[in-house]
Amino acid sequence: MLTAAEWGIVALSLKVGGVAMAAVLPIAFALAWVLARVRFPGKLLLDAVVHLPLVVPPVVTGWVLLLAFAPAGPLGGWLERWFGVSVLFRWTGAAIAAGIMALPLMVRAMRLSIEAVDRRLESAARTLGAGPTRVFWTLTLPLSLPGVLAGAVLGFARSIGEFGATITFVSNVPGETQTLPLAIYSALQQPGAEATVWRLSAMSVGLSLIALLVSELLTRRVRRGLHVL
Repeated sequence: MLTAAEWGIVALSLKVGGVAMAAVLPIAFALAWVLARVRFPGKLLLDAVVHLPLVVPPVVTGWVLLLAFAPAGPLGGWLERWFGVSVLFRWTGAAIAAGIMALPLMVRAMRLSIEAVDRRLESAARTLGAGPTRVFWTLTLPLSLPGVLAGAVLGFARSIGEFGATITFVSNVPGETQTLPLAIYSALQQPGAEATVWRLSAMSVGLSLIALLVSELLTRRVRRGLHVL
């Protein structure tokens, strides 16, 4: 069984992952929609930038976030001047790092789901008098929703497993930024803490496995729906 302190780490991880996923969800969907449905110069570059966190070392992403949100940085200075807040060494900073790292996976899943919607159905709806907004809310979004939810669940799983960008950006502060991966790393540095590593690792694997199973079930629902269509 997990100790009270370890349950606190799990709760913090779930909070960071949930906030990261919720904050990034509308951004990811907007980017997925643009990449799936809009043609414009520089689309290939935007696609590459969106997926950049997948290929660059996470510590690079964390370093860039540190520069951006430092008191002298463009975003950090703005937050300090207008709101008097800082995300450095705070759980909110951990959520930002987790969200950035989860964004590419969310965009990819949502884009595939949007692209899978038959454009002929949308054209038929428009010929019957439905406007673009109505077509989106009554046809495109419902048909792509399982894929959108699958992307959100996948992003949540990625968020609770984030390590490199988080520790670089907001450090490893117990009770504030120490999520499951960081707690496991800290326990590995302590002699005789093997039991803690096993418990936290088992919890991390369990949460990730549940999220992946949910994401796969939603993806299969999308495929079945397309097969029916």
